[in-house]
Amino acid sequence: MACAPAALGPRALWAVAWGLLLLVPVPAGAQRGRKKVVHVLEGESGSVVVQTAPGQVVSHRGGTIVLPCRYHYEASAHGQDGVRLKWTKVVDPLAFADVFVALGPQHRAFGPYRGRAELQNDGPGDASLVLRNVTLQDYGRYECEVTNELEDDAGMVKLDLEGVVFPYHPRGGRYKMTFVEAQRACAEQDGILASAEQLHQAWRDGLDWCNAGWLRDGSVQYPVSQAREPCGGAGNPGAGGGTNGGVRNYGYRHNAEERYDAFCFTSNLPGRVFFLKPLRPVALAGAARACAARGATVAKVGQLFAAWKLQLLDRCTAGWLADGSARYPIVNPRIRCGGPRPGVRSLGFPDASRRLFGVYCYRAPGAPDPAPGGWGWGWAGGGGWAGGSRDPAAWTPLRV
Repeated sequence: MACAPAALGPRALWAVAWGLLLLVPVPAGAQRGRKKVVHVLEGESGSVVVQTAPGQVVSHRGGTIVLPCRYHYEASAHGQDGVRLKWTKVVDPLAFADVFVALGPQHRAFGPYRGRAELQNDGPGDASLVLRNVTLQDYGRYECEVTNELEDDAGMVKLDLEGVVFPYHPRGGRYKMTFVEAQRACAEQDGILASAEQLHQAWRDGLDWCNAGWLRDGSVQYPVSQAREPCGGAGNPGAGGGTNGGVRNYGYRHNAEERYDAFCFTSNLPGRVFFLKPLRPVALAGAARACAARGATVAKVGQLFAAWKLQLLDRCTAGWLADGSARYPIVNPRIRCGGPRPGVRSLGFPDASRRLFGVYCYRAPGAPDPAPGGWGWGWAGGGGWAGGSRDPAAWTPLRV
């Protein structure tokens, strides 16, 4: 005789109901601008069970984000002071870095998270972490671990950043950087090495670059939007398949011996990039003085890319950048501005003594502009003449 199924208890019914809710797909467009919820349930045995909502949380550099995590327990069975909450960041497949730990009233943040991380404390069972002044280095996966006496479980939350991926090589030429040198080069240009996921998204957005570069996981890849023979073959399948191109992957390479370019990632700018055209063309050294006269510095490559992508900077005039390259940003493609696609055009690395360009400057937030009105760059009152010729060392900012 067949046995009737046993009736589910209230706790089991509650867990099943939440499990069904977590299986409901969330539309991709609803992920942004909506508070995410991570449900942490207590199992039938009394152990803590962590379940995370699908998708990821998205922020930008300088923003504030909540990494959501909630847990449920019966106060009669467990004391709240005995629950330890621990946040860590995944830095390698089997390595974690401590972010934040809380045990009862005792809270502690670690390393670069000190002064920026705190619990949300939105009622009982809330383990969500508030992260302020988000940095580029905060991008990645975080683990929320809830420990109750001898029972524990954990769930993952992915923090993504709005931003832009850009290819980079220094003045020395292409394929000159080891992995560590690529990390340093990205940092010098206001970025970090991009992740494989970020490069894939950039390819989906149209990035086409036929030079291999390091990524943050130690792999070497490059995106090809339009397949062609010099870039992996017209018929070579990639992430997008066959004739549509894809992301070519060299796999993980020897990071101390092999040399490639880099794919860097940067995010929202706290300040402003602007183009400055002096009264006369300037060499690179003169460009630095011109920016300084406006309370700014020569913009870095990552800052120009961020201004192009996120602030829609559009200028069909090449200008000096801090690494000695000359580039210009195009949002609306047009004739004589470098082709039919938007992007940041590069004229390479001209001789630093040439006086052919203006300069792209970056002014940090709160920095004053010493010359908010008209401004020029030249020789004041006939000064600066040396033996009948103009002496660039005597250039001073002028109102015009």
